[in-house]
Amino acid sequence: MNKTFLLLLTATSLLTAPSFAQNPPATDRPNNSAVNSSGQNNSDRPVSGANSFTESQAKSKIEEAGYADVTSLKKDENGVWRGKASKGGASTEVSLDFQGNVNAAK
Repeated sequence: MNKTFLLLLTATSLLTAPSFAQNPPATDRPNNSAVNSSGQNNSDRPVSGANSFTESQAKSKIEEAGYADVTSLKKDENGVWRGKASKGGASTEVSLDFQGNVNAAK
């Protein structure tokens, strides 16, 4: 009887042990396209989506991309900030999407 009891006790402990294991913490994924944090565009045209940048933040992001004289910023129906700016002496229309991609009109 002792052997049967020990066998059942061992089997029970082996079956319940995995339930005590913890899941590993979430890790950052390098290909998360929702946020562009590499300093480079991940799209050659603006991506539609809910944009949480304020007008001031949008202007700063566009200036960080090398543009100057950023004016006429307006958020369109797709959540993309659009305006005018200059780069290298040339004036162009620019956009900033929710991912932080800055693109010149083509």
